[in-house]
Amino acid sequence: MNKIILITGATSGFGKAIAEKFAAGGWDCIITGRRADRLGLLANTLQTQYGVQALPLVFDVQKREEVFAVLEKIPEQWRNIDVLVNNAGLALGRDSFENANLDDWDTMIDTNVKGVMYVTKAVLPYMTARKKGHIINMGSVAAKLVYKEGNGYCASKHALDALSKAMRIDLLPQRIKVTAIHPGAAETEFSMVRFKGDETKAKQVYDGFTPLYAEDIADIAFYCASLPENVCINDLTVSSISQADGVYIHK
Repeated sequence: MNKIILITGATSGFGKAIAEKFAAGGWDCIITGRRADRLGLLANTLQTQYGVQALPLVFDVQKREEVFAVLEKIPEQWRNIDVLVNNAGLALGRDSFENANLDDWDTMIDTNVKGVMYVTKAVLPYMTARKKGHIINMGSVAAKLVYKEGNGYCASKHALDALSKAMRIDLLPQRIKVTAIHPGAAETEFSMVRFKGDETKAKQVYDGFTPLYAEDIADIAFYCASLPENVCINDLTVSSISQADGVYIHK
């Protein structure tokens, strides 16, 4: 029987690459996101290309009622979830605190923090029933230090870092692993979202150096999930060779 992974934000970037990596390794995949068309295409690819089962679930992690309504009713055969990857997240805007957009702040907190809490809370009963499971939270180097004009995003990722630590402590008796992966600059849709479709600004982020790619993070997630049952990587910060932290990049 194949292992099962549930990935939020699977329609692009890290989430999509993680789904493909685990499917290639023979895992059945529950993929979630807001874009039904993309989820359907990905589910078809996973099934036809890798010969695994895929269950696409359409919901918005920001909406508590949607999260629980969907995840509490997943089919019985999908409930033995071995790994949950809380990947859905985003950055919006690069503005000084006094000029920041309140709606951007709300969206980042609702997605990057509350969304992780909702999804994890909904999935945990399936893991605690077996006293087995692995939660992988996708953080950021922005969880490790604060940079100029990163206010709301840095705050949300610092909160996620604290949540990961709290989960790790509270879930010790349940034998559930918790891993936080904190990527540096990675070329995905991230910057296009942050700069609200401004392609020029998005491309400038990666000019002059080779960043991480989604496949790099997928490889790392797969490695963390493939370790022996007694081994857990708790916290992992990863960047390209050109980046030291959330501020210093050599171009």
